[in-house]
Amino acid sequence: MARYKDAVCRQCRREGEKLYLKGARCNTPKCAIERREYPPGQHGQRRGKLSDYGTQLRAKQKAKRVFGVLEKPFRSYFEEADRQKGITGESLLVRLETRLDNVIYRLGFAPSRSQARQLVLHGHITVDGKKVSVPSMQIKSGNKIEVKATSKRRKPFELAVQSGGPSHHPVPGWLESDLVNFRATVVRMPLREDIPENIQEQLIVELYSK
Repeated sequence: MARYKDAVCRQCRREGEKLYLKGARCNTPKCAIERREYPPGQHGQRRGKLSDYGTQLRAKQKAKRVFGVLEKPFRSYFEEADRQKGITGESLLVRLETRLDNVIYRLGFAPSRSQARQLVLHGHITVDGKKVSVPSMQIKSGNKIEVKATSKRRKPFELAVQSGGPSHHPVPGWLESDLVNFRATVVRMPLREDIPENIQEQLIVELYSK
């Protein structure tokens, strides 16, 4: 499985804002954005104004980095969203938002999407009572998500309880979460306003429509 292997803090610096890719560390003075706000690389402090294409590209790269998706699957998500009825950009974000790894992160079961992805891959999560090990699984309204009984005493979940869930955002209204018992229900599908990240989805649509 392909994955990003470089320092994830470089991604936040490239986008010029915290993407919360390392969980609680992003709220400490150790955060790379706190120490170096300029983009990485030897020319990071001298980069000029972006062209229209550059602005569109940055919007796409930011969305990919926020949700931890590489180019090929991201393009597939766009094509699926483009075939649906409704606004393509919003449909794209909803598909990304309803990935299982993202849902685990939103629920506060993991401090970052990368750790949520790892928990799913290692078989700690069940959906409607069945073990799932595919982070990209699309969650639907009515699904019941739970951490396996044999996994609830593991350190990552104990730390999640101690921290009270995500420190920088509450559990969204389309999810019902029981953090103590590590259970949750998908009440409804998310709307655009339920996605807190500042992603300019229309720029992504314009980029892929060229």
